[in-house]
Amino acid sequence: MARLLAVSELGALPSSWRSVLSGTRAPHRLLAETADAGEAERLLGTLEPDLILLDLASFGRESREICRRLASAAGGEGRLVPVVALSPHLDDEERGALLEAGASGYVLTTIDAKGVAIALQAIAEVAGSAESGPQQSPPSVSRGDVLRWTAAAAAVALVLPGRARTAEADPNPSPSAPRDLPDLPPAADGESDMLRMQRELVSTMGKPVGERKWVMVIDLRKCSGCDACTIACKAENQLPPGVVYRPVVEEEVGTYPNVTRRFLPRPCMQCEQPPCTPVCPVGATWRREDGVIAIDYDKCIGCRYCLAACPYSARTSDEGAYYTEDTPALQLYELQTSPEYDGGFRRADGGSPKGNARKCHFCLHRLEAGALPACVTSCIGHATYFGDANDPESLVSELIGRPEAHRLKEELGTKPRVYYLS
Repeated sequence: MARLLAVSELGALPSSWRSVLSGTRAPHRLLAETADAGEAERLLGTLEPDLILLDLASFGRESREICRRLASAAGGEGRLVPVVALSPHLDDEERGALLEAGASGYVLTTIDAKGVAIALQAIAEVAGSAESGPQQSPPSVSRGDVLRWTAAAAAVALVLPGRARTAEADPNPSPSAPRDLPDLPPAADGESDMLRMQRELVSTMGKPVGERKWVMVIDLRKCSGCDACTIACKAENQLPPGVVYRPVVEEEVGTYPNVTRRFLPRPCMQCEQPPCTPVCPVGATWRREDGVIAIDYDKCIGCRYCLAACPYSARTSDEGAYYTEDTPALQLYELQTSPEYDGGFRRADGGSPKGNARKCHFCLHRLEAGALPACVTSCIGHATYFGDANDPESLVSELIGRPEAHRLKEELGTKPRVYYLS
């Protein structure tokens, strides 16, 4: 159970949340609700709450300053009291501003009661101030809920501002340190598209991150549905059962006897307006300066809101399974350190990315070494292209300018950076 102090207009908290904030069987306890920031600072010392809920809609433009005051007052009490922002919607810029102001995370007011119970419990547990552990969960929770609570320790980078976040910390980092880039031969007539794309990639890696615009183009007329890209991706990123970054969707078209099959490789679309990032309650996923949507496994609490928000079903959840778990021994190839995000993650140690959301990231670790994504180099039909759309001379710039180029679900306004030729 977490004890809560709400800073909001009276009655501003969603009425559906009352079942988890009050009553003898409620998993959390709302100690007080006040619309006065000064009174909230005074109540911090007398009520000793575990979490502060700050309703942004109640204060408008003053929210950031009030957040800063509350975070400072909580630190002045000598206790770690996370400030959790509440809002129906936050974009990456707004979220970053709140984190800089001292917020430890945020919860969307559009989620249901059980969802907010899980989110608040996770934050309180990581902060070390909840009264009970994940075993004493709210009534009628699923095994998945318990798994998400267990994974909540990964949120420590956001929830412990005094130890893990500084005022200068970038809430949407885009690290890049190209190393050991290959020395390729000069361009020549008749060279393969693969060599041309790699040369363009090496050249692009010499530019600042913000000047890169990674784009993938898939020629559906060349795709044979062999699944080589899917397998190469799983091998490259050491993906466990149930986690797929680049599935190939198959469809049967026509009427017998004139029947054929159509194949659609579907990586993450790396949207310019991603619907998956604003719903994350702890800011664990964001859009990098080069356009790649990244996940911080050390922040992700496994709530799966991003999985539900993605209209392309491009995210999956790591449930902690192994291919060889029912054999006499787990095989060494499943116990290696993952190359993803250069984070040194090793699932065998019991931590991230187990329990986390996972997705395609255009093989960022390969790009840093001057190598094309694994799905590009493994395609037997040379149907996948990759490069920098900010380079007007690049191959992908030529391809996306063709009249047959299109993107999936463009009517949603997500602006995907994966194009298809058909």
